[in-house]
Amino acid sequence: MKPRTPDSGTHFWRRPAIDRRVFFQHAGAAVAGSFFLPGRSLETIAKGASTPMGTAKNVIFVMMAGGPSHADTFDLKEGAWTLPAMEPTSYGDLRWPRGLFPKLAEQIDSLAMVRSARAYALVHGLVQSWVQIGRNPLSGLSKIAPHIGSVVSRELGDPDSILPAFLSLNSGGGPSQGYLSPRHAPFYVNPGGNGLGNTQSPVGAANFDRRYGLLLELDAETRAWGEIGPSVKEMEQFNLSARMLMYNGDVDKVFTFDAAERARYGTTGFGNACIAARNLLRSRLGTRFIQITVGGWDLHTNIYTGNGLNPASATSTGRTFDAALGTLIADLKNDGLLNETLVFCLGEFGRTVGPLNSGGGRDHFFTQSAMMAGAGVKGGRAIGKTDSVGAVVNDFGWSANREIRPEDFEATIYSALGIDWTKVYRDDPLNRGFALVPTNQDEEYKPIHELW
Repeated sequence: MKPRTPDSGTHFWRRPAIDRRVFFQHAGAAVAGSFFLPGRSLETIAKGASTPMGTAKNVIFVMMAGGPSHADTFDLKEGAWTLPAMEPTSYGDLRWPRGLFPKLAEQIDSLAMVRSARAYALVHGLVQSWVQIGRNPLSGLSKIAPHIGSVVSRELGDPDSILPAFLSLNSGGGPSQGYLSPRHAPFYVNPGGNGLGNTQSPVGAANFDRRYGLLLELDAETRAWGEIGPSVKEMEQFNLSARMLMYNGDVDKVFTFDAAERARYGTTGFGNACIAARNLLRSRLGTRFIQITVGGWDLHTNIYTGNGLNPASATSTGRTFDAALGTLIADLKNDGLLNETLVFCLGEFGRTVGPLNSGGGRDHFFTQSAMMAGAGVKGGRAIGKTDSVGAVVNDFGWSANREIRPEDFEATIYSALGIDWTKVYRDDPLNRGFALVPTNQDEEYKPIHELW
């Protein structure tokens, strides 16, 4: 579309994820012996009746930690508080802050806004966990609940692939694989452009191969004594996965990029993560779900100045987000990868609307917006509509005729990937049955198929 003239936390217990340094340290240590963990029963699955969209092979989930101001970004509202430098611009029926998000404006035909979303709570850590596990972190099953990416790994991951199915970029932790196998845990990487790092043994490749060969011989002897349990098999897979990443040029290539490439993406940590995400999809080494965490959105003060949503500063949160994500979407489109990749951007909640608070910022607010692109999602439009300041949803814009919740976004991700969101796993340790998308007495969660 052609633009018209501008008019003006707390974390809850779950099995720890695999830190990549520990991953490789363990592989190195394992050559000296075997390790045994408690086993668990084989899993069974009860399939529900649903019709997933199945348009995506991959997901890039951008976790906008801190809670972005929906009324300044994905659901732009204008008033006396609006800076002229925001350059509010109309693209068809969409109003967009072109001054803050110029590169995303170039991709507006591929972007769909979800403007009828609402958070359940206004506590950072609580809701950050909520949107990543797709359920209330205070509920009974939340203690064993896997990250959405871990479910994707279980459903679609290839155990023989070189890279894990679920990679988490620029995050120091958070929800993990819950009760699922460690193979489905997020693999944490903070890419800097200099390769994966920590993938070589201090004894050198030759000596490591010799020791690793000895480990394989010892494991073969263990198997010869009789049938081995699932925990031993699990550890063997753990070691094998680590070995496949060590001294692997294809893996290093994914995480290696020069200064010129970093500059295209804004020369920021978020930009580096976006480059790595693009390279991961290009490499087709097994990764299916990529989470990129980008903070800086908790703007209680000075939201339009300094490092907030300052359109005049190329280093502000808003401009660096735009520079990296806009370039990523353009590159995915040029590669033909956007057609098979769902890009999903969401924070934990929105921010107060209308005039700024006494500190020149915005506080926590239940109404929020999300942005999606790719995998057949129809761009250049919005699902739902809020009032003149973004406080109240006037038009829900989808078949459920209510506000959109984190569980609905979860169901949408699963549906895009062809996963039956009504599925229930029957292998959970509580023997209660683990529903991929939880049920609620008051609401039936479902995908936002109107996006397509």
